[in-house]
Amino acid sequence: MTHEPAHDATEHGHDHDHGGGLRAAVREVFAPHSHDASDSIDGALESSAAGIRAVKISLLALGATAIAQVVIVAVSGSVALLADTIHNFSDALTAIPLWIAFALGTRAATRRYTYGFGRAEDVAGLFVVVMIALSAVIAGIESIRRLIDPVPIEHVGWVAAAGLVGFVGNELVAVYRIRVGRRIGSVALVADGLHARTDGFTSLAVLFGAGGVALGFPLADPIIGLLITVAILAVLRTAVRDVFRRLMDGVDPALVDAAEAALAAEAGVTEVRSVRMRWIGHRLHADAELDIDPATSLTDAHRIAHEAEHTLTHVVPKLSSALVHAYPAETH
Repeated sequence: MTHEPAHDATEHGHDHDHGGGLRAAVREVFAPHSHDASDSIDGALESSAAGIRAVKISLLALGATAIAQVVIVAVSGSVALLADTIHNFSDALTAIPLWIAFALGTRAATRRYTYGFGRAEDVAGLFVVVMIALSAVIAGIESIRRLIDPVPIEHVGWVAAAGLVGFVGNELVAVYRIRVGRRIGSVALVADGLHARTDGFTSLAVLFGAGGVALGFPLADPIIGLLITVAILAVLRTAVRDVFRRLMDGVDPALVDAAEAALAAEAGVTEVRSVRMRWIGHRLHADAELDIDPATSLTDAHRIAHEAEHTLTHVVPKLSSALVHAYPAETH
């Protein structure tokens, strides 16, 4: 049997001490700490709506950032800056596949797609990973080209201003997407936030490169570009790990431990045979096998299984459904 989580499901937070200091801050930028059991939004439709809202707002923010850069391009007349602005516009549009995925995720299951359409979100996550990889390739190639054949930067002040605007806009969007992605359990949305962060790094390279040129060191532009490429690759590693782990049905082992402990404590349960979980989009599904006293009546066995399902929905955040099998314990 399955049991849908109650709307008043208890929220469960996780208080971990991750340490402070510069090292922790840098690690958070390149590999944001993730709680698979994030605790803010548990309703399936509510979390999908939050994801769509995050995509809409961030898309508008990135659009405003790109428009601000267009204004600077118009004033400065810089062709190089125009290319960077077009790049930012195209990257902003990568949020659209994720928007479509969240919308598909709200559709009811069908006879063909019996688990619903949550996997569309994981497919969108793959697309985001590809775009991050493409950003790293473009940044690397462009940096090497400028290192071999330096290109003079004109309108240095305007270029620096555009870089600052691009960095601030993209970083704000990155923080927002990553925060909402954690709240609703969406690895794809977190990856899209990391994608925005890589674009912010690119804009930061423009800013620092312009500063180096202004100080009489023209090679600062390609050198910083190479450093930014390395930073993007570090972000890419985190995104690839999280997206592919989700595609391979990986879950936080702490979730399995918590579920096993809760089921073992249930009245009438003599042993927990197995607990399996999988993510479909940003929702969890669980399957458990329990041993109970062989003398237990069919009615009581059904009650034990039902109560165990109810317990799981409170212990495991983001749990959309639970299927519990109760078997008579083998006697020796």
